[in-house]
Amino acid sequence: MDSFSTLIRTASHEQHVEAETSTFMSDLLGGRLGVDAYARYTEQLWFVYEALESGAPRLASDPVAGPFIRPELLRLPSLERDLAHLRGPDWRAGLRALPATRAYAERVAGCVRDWPAGYVAHHYTRYLGDLSGGQIIRDKAEKTWGFAKKGDGVRFYVFEEIGNPAAFKRSYRELLDAVPVDDLEKQRIVSECKRAFALNTDVFRALGEEFPLSA
Repeated sequence: MDSFSTLIRTASHEQHVEAETSTFMSDLLGGRLGVDAYARYTEQLWFVYEALESGAPRLASDPVAGPFIRPELLRLPSLERDLAHLRGPDWRAGLRALPATRAYAERVAGCVRDWPAGYVAHHYTRYLGDLSGGQIIRDKAEKTWGFAKKGDGVRFYVFEEIGNPAAFKRSYRELLDAVPVDDLEKQRIVSECKRAFALNTDVFRALGEEFPLSA
């Protein structure tokens, strides 16, 4: 029988691919969009991570979500440095969530409040994605818009406190495999992972409408 971490990965594979291959992401990574599109995307991430991380302390002692609350993962301070670099010191004044982003952040906040196991689903889809595919985005952003390597503008993708990402991901999957819930709740977590990817894809779709490539 497959481990829970394998189950999550395979069950959400289709949604994962759909999110990764969205038109907006393809255009962004293909160097077809300007730095403004990248900055706008970074702004949307701020809302999602604010929901993920502002509520994390209250879950630290939760038996299900608690083991996943790891300080070395926290992205908000890095995101804020990136936004100050991209938008200037006044970046907060122009911060605007797309409706799709607001829906995503509200779903995360709801899980923080009412359903720690659901929070784990969002935690997994975000942070493990950042440690994996996020590195491709960082590399492309440095090359396309000339950010300093691992410097301001791409700090969100740099996990300075994780020396060995492969080992970290392995230990993270072990945490998933040991999550203290029954099979029915595991199915609900898998469903929430799929939902997280779908919410993410909705944000990409909205960004794509905001930054269409001129025909």
